[in-house]
Amino acid sequence: MRGSTLSIPGFPPVRARGRGAGWYRGDCHVHSVHSDGELTPGELAHRARTAGLDFIATTEHNAAAAPGVWEQPAGDDLLIVLGEEVTTKTGHWLALGIEPGQVVDWNHQADDGLIDECTDQVHGVGGLCVAAHPHAPYPSGDFMFPLQSFDAVEVWNGLWNSDRPWNADNEATLAEWGRSLAADIRAGAWRSAVGNSDTHLEGQIGVPHTVVFAEELSTRAILAGLRAGRCWIAGSREVDVSFTAAVDGRGAGVGERLSTHGRQVGVRAEIRGVPSGAVSFHTDRGMVHGGSVPAGGAGVVEWHTSVRDSAFVRLEVRRADGHVVALTNPVILV
Repeated sequence: MRGSTLSIPGFPPVRARGRGAGWYRGDCHVHSVHSDGELTPGELAHRARTAGLDFIATTEHNAAAAPGVWEQPAGDDLLIVLGEEVTTKTGHWLALGIEPGQVVDWNHQADDGLIDECTDQVHGVGGLCVAAHPHAPYPSGDFMFPLQSFDAVEVWNGLWNSDRPWNADNEATLAEWGRSLAADIRAGAWRSAVGNSDTHLEGQIGVPHTVVFAEELSTRAILAGLRAGRCWIAGSREVDVSFTAAVDGRGAGVGERLSTHGRQVGVRAEIRGVPSGAVSFHTDRGMVHGGSVPAGGAGVVEWHTSVRDSAFVRLEVRRADGHVVALTNPVILV
């Protein structure tokens, strides 16, 4: 995979300065003037920095990033992941971490049996395949492919309501993904949830974005964190969440497994940057615990469970009007 070692002249570096192992904020669904967006790559990079992002992915429709377009905007403080929005007649998907000049075939649809061949083009170079906006309200927006070929699901897409970036389409995707988790975790092949802005216009980038734990700020490490589900979704840079489960002094975070040995598990959510709203914990039994966001927008909500009652636990944080401002992938209990 190119992202592991090599940078190629004319294309953005595969590694940025970063902070070593830690949490990085990024938006993996971005369009520029080179497909149907209104901003140049330079303008997008500037706005990404202003939005507090550490990385973005360039995902033009059915096209590779052209040589010389993204190299200079990347700099050494912003990682640019090469990608493509594969726009088919029966759904769109994101190919992330592809090679310079690589174009993934988009001439396929749900009933022709070609989807695995196409996702193999991405997996073959170490890339990631993401089901994009599965319930988007336009022709070809509904995602009709089986999810087994995909690594992640874009449960939160911000495009259609920039001033109110949570809508019924996102709600439907979140519910669908949430219902599938129990069976997928038992099968050992669950797909992580991600959130992206699907930026086309001014003011959209980073709303929402995905916060990923990675060993470094590189294409390889970011994709590994997304693939493992070591990530959560934030509605803005102001929102910060820490979500963990612990037993006998041992803890695990989002995307990780916690061996409980049948003992009681303490679940803890630390929340900052949400002035008012509600916190809810979800397991394979649905929503099991709820509370209010602490006064002042910062504080801790705790709960207890066991592996007998919960195969996993995940977190949602919503405003008073019900719109999501943060949600996490699950901590898996075994």
